[in-house]
Amino acid sequence: MRRTAGAFFVKDGRVLLARRAAHKETYPDCWDIVGGHVEPGETVEQALIRETMEELGVTPLQFEAVGLFAEPLPERYGEAVHHFFRVTEWRGEPSLTDDEHTELRWFTLDEACTLEDLAIPEYRELFAILLTRS
Repeated sequence: MRRTAGAFFVKDGRVLLARRAAHKETYPDCWDIVGGHVEPGETVEQALIRETMEELGVTPLQFEAVGLFAEPLPERYGEAVHHFFRVTEWRGEPSLTDDEHTELRWFTLDEACTLEDLAIPEYRELFAILLTRS
């Protein structure tokens, strides 16, 4: 079964989300967290670090696992287990480094929870937990 590692970057009561490019096969043109597939022989933590370096140009320094859940739309995107991490310290300044995303934006809890085009609606359940663990 496919596994992914995703990063919730949290700073000053806000969470960083990226808008996926319209050409992406999974969750096109939706607000999402950064992350991606765990490669063979790689741990989810190693995938988290690699993916954030590739997509944002930053290296997570302090992070913790905050949950996992099954792909909510397996009939559309295939079966997967998504692992999520709260990242509170990193080296570098997040910026778009490839064509996977078209925009980066910091959102407050209220703003993030009201996004209609959020890739995975279950993220809303994690936002409050992520932002209150400062």
